[in-house]
Amino acid sequence: MENLVNFVQNEFVAKKDLPEFAAGDTLTIYYEIREGKKTRTQFFKGVVIQRRGSGSSETFTIRKMSGTVGVERIFPINLPAIQKIEINKRGKVRRARIFYFRQLTGKKAQIKERRV
Repeated sequence: MENLVNFVQNEFVAKKDLPEFAAGDTLTIYYEIREGKKTRTQFFKGVVIQRRGSGSSETFTIRKMSGTVGVERIFPINLPAIQKIEINKRGKVRRARIFYFRQLTGKKAQIKERRV
């Protein structure tokens, strides 16, 4: 049964050409919002907290600060509304899921940049 699911995902789910990114990277995601008949492009800029899942069901979580309130958003990797993903900064972190980032404030909440 699992082989059948993998076959269907590989054959019929359209793969997007997205850049490689990991936890700690700062991204800007441009996605389309439909309001009635109108569509507009909105962006969400923040730090990747985690990548989860595999294949077509993979998701990633982005966290940004909106004033003093932290806002997190989960994006499926194959969301048709995603137009493009820009990598603003590569972060140097030692974990795949940086949930400790939620409690950090001020200068401690900075992630060192990774040299490429």
